[in-house]
Amino acid sequence: MTGRLVLPLPSPGKVICCGLNYSDHIAETGRDRPIHPTLFAKFADSLIGPADEVMIAGDVSADWEAELAVVVGRTLTAASRADAAEAILGYTVANDVSMRDWQRRTLQWFQGKAWDATTPVGPVVVTADEIDPAGGLTITCRVNGIEVQRDSTNTLVFDSAELLSYISTFTTLRAGDLVLTGTPGGIGMAREPAWFLADGDVLETEIEAIGTLTNTVRVTEPASRARRTA
Repeated sequence: MTGRLVLPLPSPGKVICCGLNYSDHIAETGRDRPIHPTLFAKFADSLIGPADEVMIAGDVSADWEAELAVVVGRTLTAASRADAAEAILGYTVANDVSMRDWQRRTLQWFQGKAWDATTPVGPVVVTADEIDPAGGLTITCRVNGIEVQRDSTNTLVFDSAELLSYISTFTTLRAGDLVLTGTPGGIGMAREPAWFLADGDVLETEIEAIGTLTNTVRVTEPASRARRTA
């Protein structure tokens, strides 16, 4: 009997994400290459397991973002790059499913990024002594079997150690915290015409030597609308 895959980190104290961290994604969004990491936060409520359904509330522009995620292994405060590298427990796969219409409402991205039950993570955490993303791991995303993203983790603008060091300058990172490192080019918003996730779509996110997330998208009616029509 095969057990069901579950979220490997069910309640991290902090979930911090980096945007604009692959050159092709920076180009497709029309932004300049950043001097410092572009950061935002999520809550643990946004995380789901590697086979769970992505729950989209209502008519929003939901987009995919395949990402390498870093798992912090010990407390870091104002850490050097070397200390940050030594504090990496391991790596896992994530997809920062983003509500683009909400993200674009203001200059702050938070409200488009932290929706409940929208960020799959897993299927396992591979320890840092087993793999090195700086050596180049292929990262891909597929929607209904169609490849929409492909890149290598060795093309990150800010690598894992640099991100942890930078973040630890202003907030303490602790064991079990999760840092998402950004997505490659190929997002739906940048396509002509734009392509967003729909009910029943199957979203696959894969990183070489770690594994694959397979999540079905479910679009539900927002509670506020349901109350109005009841």
